[in-house]
Amino acid sequence: MHPAHENGAVPGGAPAGVDIHAHHFGADLASAGLPDDPRWPRLVTHRDGTGQIMLGDQVFRQVRAPLWDTAQRIAELDAAGVDVQLVSPTPVMLAYWADEDPAVVYARATNDSVAAAVGESGGRLLGLGTVPLPYVDRAVDELRRCIADLGLAGVQIGSRILGLELDDPVLRPFFRAADELGAVVFVHPTDGGGGVIRREGQPYDFGLAMITDTAIATSALVFGGVLRECAGLRVVLAHGCGTFAWAWPRLRLGAGIFTDADTGDHDDLVRRLWVDSLVLDPEHLRLLAERFGAEHIVLGTDYPFVAGQIEGARGFLTEAVERGALSADQAAGILGRNGRELLASRMRQAVR
Repeated sequence: MHPAHENGAVPGGAPAGVDIHAHHFGADLASAGLPDDPRWPRLVTHRDGTGQIMLGDQVFRQVRAPLWDTAQRIAELDAAGVDVQLVSPTPVMLAYWADEDPAVVYARATNDSVAAAVGESGGRLLGLGTVPLPYVDRAVDELRRCIADLGLAGVQIGSRILGLELDDPVLRPFFRAADELGAVVFVHPTDGGGGVIRREGQPYDFGLAMITDTAIATSALVFGGVLRECAGLRVVLAHGCGTFAWAWPRLRLGAGIFTDADTGDHDDLVRRLWVDSLVLDPEHLRLLAERFGAEHIVLGTDYPFVAGQIEGARGFLTEAVERGALSADQAAGILGRNGRELLASRMRQAVR
């Protein structure tokens, strides 16, 4: 991070943004040594700054150079007034389907690639890695390497891990280790939320399945004992925590009626969660502030995938203030202050 930006302002006094939801796919990441399987994603780049993420011989996604080119990414961050961006692997890179040894190889290569981008960014980028779940012992080892050796802020995980919900006892050692290490855990839906709702395809997967999948994952953390046991765990949920904010009163009531769970502290557990601002309607920020606390909403843009989000972030928050959904101070917190608080320890290291 530039020393001039340490207090959260760019030269001229304008608040500096901190974007915590952005993705990376390094051109340095090769699949050499991995078993032949079309599910391994690979990046194809072209001289004109375009590219494709491929699964076998099928185009998974059309992409552009800031996904892999740090200099071009930083130029666009400058244009958008974003000072620091937390980059995480492109979700298709969370290869939970893979056998143990190749899963470890791919996770390590992915994390090395993220760390390399962070290292060449001059403090403008911080990083999240990935871990080879559901192989929990190996995942904990890689988590420790991410934090201690690579200097990453934490890891991104999926909303389900090869069919395991996040409160499955198999996964608990991972969350305990993340708590112990002070690692940020960013939960992002995978596989387009496929199989979560009864109707598949678009716009249903993108518009309903992904955000419903996130709500189910969040419910597992809240009702399944993960947050209660891991008292210092810092979890961030993508896409404003999906449909969870709207479903919360019914979930809470259902737990009280139909289960023997102690529901007395559930509101407090929910307010420990962090969520990003990527909800596409500024009016929705009002409810996020009510559920999670405005100080636990952080800027998220899904950069460089969702067009207009990073460029429009300030206008989005300004509209929320004009509608009365947020105060001006709350909007300023979402733009940058809250992200700085979430990532404080890593940002101090970046300044050094």
